[in-house]
Amino acid sequence: MTDTIIAITLLWIFVVIYSVAASFDFGAGFWSMIYLNREKTKATQIANRYLSPSWEVVNVFIVLIVVALVTFFPGATYTLGSLLLVPGCLVVLLMLIRSTFMVFSHLIYKYDKMLSIVSGITGILVPALLISVLPVTQGGLSRTINGVEYLDWGLFLTSAHVYSFIGLAVSSTLFLSSLLLADYSYVAGEKQAFSVYRRDAVLLGPITLLAALVTVLTMQLEAKWLYDRILDYLPWLIASAVCFFISYISLLLPQDRRYFGIHLPRIAVIVATTQYLLASYAYGAARLPYIVYPHVTIESSFTHPDTFHALFICYLVGFAILVPGFIYFWRLFMRDEQYVRQK
Repeated sequence: MTDTIIAITLLWIFVVIYSVAASFDFGAGFWSMIYLNREKTKATQIANRYLSPSWEVVNVFIVLIVVALVTFFPGATYTLGSLLLVPGCLVVLLMLIRSTFMVFSHLIYKYDKMLSIVSGITGILVPALLISVLPVTQGGLSRTINGVEYLDWGLFLTSAHVYSFIGLAVSSTLFLSSLLLADYSYVAGEKQAFSVYRRDAVLLGPITLLAALVTVLTMQLEAKWLYDRILDYLPWLIASAVCFFISYISLLLPQDRRYFGIHLPRIAVIVATTQYLLASYAYGAARLPYIVYPHVTIESSFTHPDTFHALFICYLVGFAILVPGFIYFWRLFMRDEQYVRQK
């Protein structure tokens, strides 16, 4: 593998991890708002219990994405900054508001309901804005003025492909988060909350699949170059679809069953996450070598090789420190019975 492939692979890994983890996080905020006044189900309490420790860890990866992009591909930052100035600023503003309420609501309990409302609204808006990066960088939505690319808002706001991506982002966020919260409720022994989130996942599964199909169809119309390339990775997409159906069937089976010592709600979460990993690989590989089509490639925007080697070593050392911490976090807040069941 060349240095550029290693760098873009590492960057894409950060993007995929953040996409899945943020879907859990933002979706939990939305469900916390939706079930705010249904105290008997304890659905909001379950969502907030998950949100409390997770949101800070998830934000680590968006920092890694920005740092990796700027350090590995400095030549792409100018173009991306010009194209994504407004969406990027809106994302930062919404995340700032959300994070502020996350911090202070645990100190001042009268803001608990406001936290649920703010995290719920931003839980939909932020994924919708973040996903717009993909269609914008696929080409066809920008105009060049004095050698600088700018986002053409007329094309952006009338693009069916953009709206299909937004629909996919929102439905995926709600589907994945409902799956995770169903599993979390199952471990916590909250049967009513489990039934609520399981029902939501059953309803959202077909909607998410339809959104993915619409995204591919609109890609054929507005980003034909990418559509032709992604067909080369059709086996990966088929494997992703198979994982979706396995995950969905797991929701429909009696939930007290176990396979390989793992309960079905956990299997549904694991297989659904695998589904998104497979689809993300197919999409990311099909985009190569373009960061912004058709002018910015991984080769044209890459940093100096000596700088990359030094940075890569730093990342390896950083991961050696962070990965054990993430594993410990998972065991402490997601599998520890005393915390999950609030004993």
